[in-house]
Amino acid sequence: MRTPNQYIRHLGNNVKEQRGVFILYSILRLFVVLIMIRSVMLHNFDTTLTCLLVLALFFIPSLLEEALKLKIPALFEGIIYCFIFAAEILGELGHFYTQFPIWDTMLHTLNGFLFAAVGFSTVELLNRTNKNINLSPLYLTMVAFCFSMTIGVLWEFFECGADIFLHQDMQKDFVVDHFQSVTLDPSHSQEVIRVEDITGTVIQTASGETYTIDGGYLDIGILDTMKDLLVNFIGAIVFCSFGFAFLKHGEKRKVASSVVAGLTLKAETSDEEETQEEKQ
Repeated sequence: MRTPNQYIRHLGNNVKEQRGVFILYSILRLFVVLIMIRSVMLHNFDTTLTCLLVLALFFIPSLLEEALKLKIPALFEGIIYCFIFAAEILGELGHFYTQFPIWDTMLHTLNGFLFAAVGFSTVELLNRTNKNINLSPLYLTMVAFCFSMTIGVLWEFFECGADIFLHQDMQKDFVVDHFQSVTLDPSHSQEVIRVEDITGTVIQTASGETYTIDGGYLDIGILDTMKDLLVNFIGAIVFCSFGFAFLKHGEKRKVASSVVAGLTLKAETSDEEETQEEKQ
């Protein structure tokens, strides 16, 4: 556990080493604070809470470094800040999710890519530092891939839970003009009945309200969930391909080497080592 002086010195060293990341962090944080001040003046407290959440999430990289004694590369840390800002400020408050349908797809793809990097880093670090462990490149990248997909599934569980229990709409809907179902089979023999060319549906509630869906019926989140998992899969596969090429061929694969070096976590030097380096 660092003393306050050691922790301040550690933060100062990080700022010197990652000046670009610190500038990015400061700019994004300033934007969030300005949005929060405006939301308070307009009495929009939902937006205020979202801004407070974002400010708290911005501390995640430094908290993880301190708790796990890891060093997050500057590129990775910068992407984390941009990801949080893009998801919460631009996506939720800026309504990018509805204005740009590709926005959610892009973030889920990046999520799969980044968490594959996290899984890869964790296992590769253990593989490199422990003499009793010697995992093959294929096995290591498979673990990274499975880690990324597990995180993707857990996030879909969270979205589903938010929709059911908090009455949100995190699993976005699609209008579908065809479907097939055994529920429509009058003989109950599980014969698949296909319904095509749906031009519209009408929803009626017990309170007398009526909603008309033009062009088909409203698919409640199923296709969105599968789309999110698919792009998470693609993101994970892309990083694992880079990771496998790096482990198999090393510096010979320059692109793979650059990607892995910029996105893999490293063991942090101890306070004693930092002190010795400063004395030197």
